[in-house]
Amino acid sequence: MSGSSAVSGAAPCRFAHYFVICGIDTETGLEPDELAGENFEQSPLRRTFKSKVLAHYPENVEWNPFDQDAVNMLCMPKGLSFRTQADPREPQFHSFIITKEDGSRTYGFVHTFYEEVTSAQICSAMQTLYQMHNAEHGSANAPSSSSSSSSSMDSLASSLDEADSPASSSRGAGGYDSSRDTLYVSKALCLITPMPFMHACRRFLSQLHRAVTGTTAPPLPLESYVHNILYEVPLPAPGRSLKFHGVYEPIVCQRPGLGELPLADFPLGEAFNLLGVENLVQVFTCTLLEMQILLYSQDYQRLMTVAEGITTLLFPFQWQHVYVPILPASLLHFLDAPVPYLMGLQSKEGTDRSKLELPQEANLCFVDIDNHYIELPEDFPQFPNKTEFIQELSEVLLSFGLSANTGRKAVALRELEDDGRNGNLAGEELAVLELLQGNATLERLQALTKRTGVTVARVEALRAGVKCQGTEGQGGRTAAEEDELKNAKLNVQLREVFASRFTTMFADFEAFVIQSAPDLESWLTNREQMHNFDKASFLSDQPEPYLPFLSHFIETQMFATFIDNKIMSQWEEKEPLLRVFDARIDKARLYNVRAPNLRSSSYQRCSILKESAQTIEQRLMKIDHTAIHPHLLDMKIGQGKYEQGFFPKLQADVLNTGPTNNKWSHRTATAQRRKDRHRQQTEHLTLDNDLKEKYMQEARSLGKSLRQPKLSDLSPAVIAQTNWKFVEGLLKECRMKTKRMLVAKMGREAVELGHSEANITGLEENTLIASLCDLLERIWSHGLQVKQGKSALWSHLLHYQAREERLEQQQAESPGDLLSSHLIEIIPSLINCQTLSFVCRHIQMMSEIKTDVGRARAWIRLSLEKKLLSQHLKQLLSRQVLTKKLYKRYAFLRCEEEKEQFLFHLLSLNAVDYFCFTSVFTTIMIPYRVVIIPIKKLSNAMTTSNPWVCVSGELGDSGIMQIPKNVLEMTFDCQNLGKLTTVQLGHDNAGLLAKWLVDCVMVRNEITGHTYRFPCGRWLGKGVDDGSLERVLIGELVLPSTEEDSGRGCRTPPLQRSPSQIRRIKPTSAQIQEAIGEVVNTIVKHFHKPEKERGSLTVLLCGENSLVTALEQFFHHGFRSARLFQKTVFVWDFVEKAVAYMETADQMGDLQETTEPLGMTCQSLCRYVNAINSTSRSIGKDGKFQLLVCLGARDRLLPQWLPLLVECPVIQQMYEDTALLRDRTTVNALIGVLETLHDFPITLEASLVKGIDL
Repeated sequence: MSGSSAVSGAAPCRFAHYFVICGIDTETGLEPDELAGENFEQSPLRRTFKSKVLAHYPENVEWNPFDQDAVNMLCMPKGLSFRTQADPREPQFHSFIITKEDGSRTYGFVHTFYEEVTSAQICSAMQTLYQMHNAEHGSANAPSSSSSSSSSMDSLASSLDEADSPASSSRGAGGYDSSRDTLYVSKALCLITPMPFMHACRRFLSQLHRAVTGTTAPPLPLESYVHNILYEVPLPAPGRSLKFHGVYEPIVCQRPGLGELPLADFPLGEAFNLLGVENLVQVFTCTLLEMQILLYSQDYQRLMTVAEGITTLLFPFQWQHVYVPILPASLLHFLDAPVPYLMGLQSKEGTDRSKLELPQEANLCFVDIDNHYIELPEDFPQFPNKTEFIQELSEVLLSFGLSANTGRKAVALRELEDDGRNGNLAGEELAVLELLQGNATLERLQALTKRTGVTVARVEALRAGVKCQGTEGQGGRTAAEEDELKNAKLNVQLREVFASRFTTMFADFEAFVIQSAPDLESWLTNREQMHNFDKASFLSDQPEPYLPFLSHFIETQMFATFIDNKIMSQWEEKEPLLRVFDARIDKARLYNVRAPNLRSSSYQRCSILKESAQTIEQRLMKIDHTAIHPHLLDMKIGQGKYEQGFFPKLQADVLNTGPTNNKWSHRTATAQRRKDRHRQQTEHLTLDNDLKEKYMQEARSLGKSLRQPKLSDLSPAVIAQTNWKFVEGLLKECRMKTKRMLVAKMGREAVELGHSEANITGLEENTLIASLCDLLERIWSHGLQVKQGKSALWSHLLHYQAREERLEQQQAESPGDLLSSHLIEIIPSLINCQTLSFVCRHIQMMSEIKTDVGRARAWIRLSLEKKLLSQHLKQLLSRQVLTKKLYKRYAFLRCEEEKEQFLFHLLSLNAVDYFCFTSVFTTIMIPYRVVIIPIKKLSNAMTTSNPWVCVSGELGDSGIMQIPKNVLEMTFDCQNLGKLTTVQLGHDNAGLLAKWLVDCVMVRNEITGHTYRFPCGRWLGKGVDDGSLERVLIGELVLPSTEEDSGRGCRTPPLQRSPSQIRRIKPTSAQIQEAIGEVVNTIVKHFHKPEKERGSLTVLLCGENSLVTALEQFFHHGFRSARLFQKTVFVWDFVEKAVAYMETADQMGDLQETTEPLGMTCQSLCRYVNAINSTSRSIGKDGKFQLLVCLGARDRLLPQWLPLLVECPVIQQMYEDTALLRDRTTVNALIGVLETLHDFPITLEASLVKGIDL
């Protein structure tokens, strides 16, 4: 009783929780491993057999229950491995990680070696298997047809096992013969620890194995060393170092302090060496953006080194999704997970990447570690300041003697591993040296030869290889210690460079955190509805080059969790990573590093590299704590018997309980009891702990489809439950994404509904749409029967399209037969099927898109812009025969209820307008249709003159196109114009019927279906209206009537349009002044938006409620325009008369006396008016006034021209006394308002200023 309580009490502070031995169970014998994919084509020595956990000590630890299946699977991911004396049998080391469902991690460190098989039963079983194998395959030299035709992933993996060992071919068909060969089988020694002390565990296990292979018995029974590390070696305290004893040498480890970066013992230098700096930065960026990352290598330890290296560098963020750095062969179905993941897959020697069929690749980052090669997803934003960042990392690596170059071949890596400078000897040399060092007789012989002046050259050379660094090291450190120190210093410096980037980028993040809940309970309850971070304001505060990356990153789960932790730190203890990060930001503020560089994209280098390395070195030089030495245990005499080459069966009774008398475990147990008492007291005061934990887990897992799936239980029921969780997670993700897109897009209505954010930037919108594309790809990849191409969605669309074309063909050939067989399925969608296939065909014709993933994304964007995404996908999935053929039963697309909800969420996106196709594919050719609608009652439908049209948009214009005579409709192909802004319409005034009254012009984008209306309502012709032969019309997007219902909730204001001449209600002077104020305010707001988000300035200058319209109303107030029996007088007539007066006065010398600036202003007004009058364009009097206002606004002259017009005597003839233009106070106020536009660079569209050279 006391023993077990000591075990549990001490466990949280123990260095190691379990010691495990895995290998062959001689009682059950050889069991084939079905889960790993059996293949009887292979020789028996290459087949996969089940390993077992032979023993683990202690039996159980209360807060880290022993998971036998997972540990066995990860200690021996390929199962048991057999060898003969002819095969290489070097020991191997690898590590693994078990992530529990709550996200907590346990580390395993495994030393695998080969032990002679002594069981006659197993040797004879292997002999029998070989005889059967030879009988089947010996007669036929050629491979059987069945094996060559097999193409599944399992058979590929297992058939390539043949190439796993170079000796497999050398033994020929004879294989294993029990009378001639010695059989060896793999055995694994494993330490399971709460923290990743990789180097210490590796050295301990290596020494333990050396004790077994040495010619003399170790100083103490092995139980003493195992008992010591399990119960008597504590975890080092934060900021302290610890020394404990292995079998032969002491082992040192150290733990970072509370203010330092958390512990990371995996060698980052090796990860950089394996991938190269640039590749590693790219993979790191993919990890930050939560893509699917698959690592691929023959070596388990390489998989672990790269995975742990990358996740370590994420500080202060943490990977929130599926994390399986070593994916056992039996768990390949995990690759089907439709969620972000980071997994490691073991490759077989000689495997070709092209043969590796992965369930989904649309958003996959594939990392071939052994060949230093990566495949990145499409549409991939670069990490900010990537070039300077890579440069700084390369300099750190070079300072430690490591090359930063990428693309080294595997040979160079082998040389690196065998290089004495890295403290690594080749495997055989190290084994020889270990053997010699562990042998007392040889040591005495060596001492004797030295005294007589004879040297044993081979041993001396080996020693020199190990000790070359030790002699240089301070304080007489051994080569291994020197190497460990170098690794630790390199690790911390590389990590500091990464941490420094985040400290710079997120120095002001706290200012944008929205703290809206009064207490933790209400925050957790309403977590899903809460808006926690002001994303738009944060992005607007960032340098332009950072935006593509940051806009994606702030949408990730790891960033959301980071912000959640920040909010929860108000009510509970700060999460450790956040505490360290906040301290760094505070320190930076203290030194005022950030303030001058706000919004600057200049690169800031890390300033604490030397300091961080010194901290590590000081800790390792001065050991803070030495653990109790291993000692004899209370064991029965004769136990712990030594037999060379065989790991003995350890005594469970002494290893299952810890010491009850050592002060350290007693102290821990007392502290634990104190904690328990405190917890019981607080439970009554706070919300029930279980309920709180449930809330916490739900809050933290929000947005995550599934936390870590279990590795151990592989029953069909558990696999089905895992898939069900995936389905639920995908639906939840879809709901949140569509809601986020709607709230962001609907603007003011969203604010009225209680959401905080009103505006959305185009960049943010593009990020959300890209995220939706990724989600749809993951949904379509889930549960695929057979993968075809990189995009599952595009593959499905092509299947559908081919089927529809076949059915149409059949219908054309034999309509009678078709009606009888397919009537029910076809009739309802005959109309709609055109649209889905129509969109597919358009995408296929786009030569700019080269990949299936690109085509699928273009299809999604186009369907979303046409407001047909939900309808199209519903149509696609209505072909149930096709869906059943393509998808397994558990797939998301075959879960009827979830599928309906998913389509409903997508339908909600029809409430807003997207231009996500038009704005992204800017270089494609698009067919446009133009229709001119005249007012037939008052004029001729046709005109005898030669009409022309020019269509302009945000991306360019079509150029002037002649309209064929007597035709009111035409189509033309043109490079994407973007959102349409203006149409220039005119004619050459030829013929008898040259006057033309046009109601409006309609322009339709034939791909997206967007139709724009350009209202006119004016005459084009000499001697009618204002004598204009051409007009610039401003467009408005026409909403299709079918969308009225779905869009009813959206009150987004329509785009502006051209002002028509009819103004029935004359506005009051107050209304006119208010209109001018509003227009100028709108233009100022326009310039405060990021440049790419501004839209059309032409609309604000010349549209219906624009600057020109408002100033026209100002000039029309009190204007004596209507004369009996005389023609209409226009505002432009007043301007011309005023300019004529000024020119006359100038000639007579009246203006000579005025101040110089006024004279200059007078000249500028005359020059502009004359230039407008002398243009070759026939734009009419209202068109000329519009042009004068636009040019005056552009060149900041309007406020200077107004006083000249007011002072001119002509005003008395043409304006009433009550006119606004004759009220000095009002004019001065107008000048003040117009001067606010001087701060902004106004550029005019080419269609407005064509033919004017000023």
